Amino acid sequence: MSTSTFAPLFVSHGSPMTALQPGAAGAFWRQLGAALQRRRPRAILALSAHTLAREPLLLAGERQHAVYDFGGFDPELYTLRYDAPGAPGLAAELLQRLGNARVRALPEAGLDHGIWTVLRFMFPDADVPVLPMAWSPRASPAELFQLGQDLAPLAEEGVLIIGSGSITHNLRRVFAQGMPPIDAPEIRESAEFRAWMLARSAARDWDALLDYRQQAPHAVDMHPTDEHLLPWFIAAGAGGRQDAPQRLHDSLTYGCLGMDAYAFGPQAAELAHELPIIAASTRV
Repeated sequence: MSTSTFAPLFVSHGSPMTALQPGAAGAFWRQLGAALQRRRPRAILALSAHTLAREPLLLAGERQHAVYDFGGFDPELYTLRYDAPGAPGLAAELLQRLGNARVRALPEAGLDHGIWTVLRFMFPDADVPVLPMAWSPRASPAELFQLGQDLAPLAEEGVLIIGSGSITHNLRRVFAQGMPPIDAPEIRESAEFRAWMLARSAARDWDALLDYRQQAPHAVDMHPTDEHLLPWFIAAGAGGRQDAPQRLHDSLTYGCLGMDAYAFGPQAAELAHELPIIAASTRV
């Protein structure tokens, strides 16, 4: 793998409690971070299900910080910090590349929990600059795939593109009969949806994937609103159609919140091959 090229990623961030109870996903994030830090991305472009706008918008502050965009959780969560450098220089590059008519930048900062809970495990020193990019949840998978394609050159220029969401995300299912245990058995609908995403990815069936809401089993049940899956399509677009998406990790919380992670593009298969080697020598 090139020292300056990074496979775009999709990570499922799960509940904010993942920051305190990381489980299998946290162990994977540490392993993934160890692989990526060998090559040291010059910046991270983060597109999260919790930072949304009517049009693409860059939060180009000089310094970033954790935003506690949730309520009713363990008070300890509100003491956790992630004070990373911002990336105003990268924002300026994107403005020039995409044009002011396509994207705007604000000198503001803030990392929602879909970003900082993951980065605390991947880059615990908080020393890699982070640029959050808001996007429209009204956009279709195809439109967001195109946004990813527009961002693709960044991956060859040392920028790590991360889409953060959830491969399955129906909170009504989680709380329907009271909070289930974090290790509850997976419900059938979640298992079938995740298996479909994996199979269609392996087949590079982009037509089906982009039309997932009509073709995937239990699509609307697993994503009553689809903002948590849409970052998958941005990262996929940045990786391109030529290479099959690689599932790097799959685990589950609360019976129906899938924690799957994917890599895209020509570096994805090599990264997937490398991770088991890291896992064998890393104790979390």
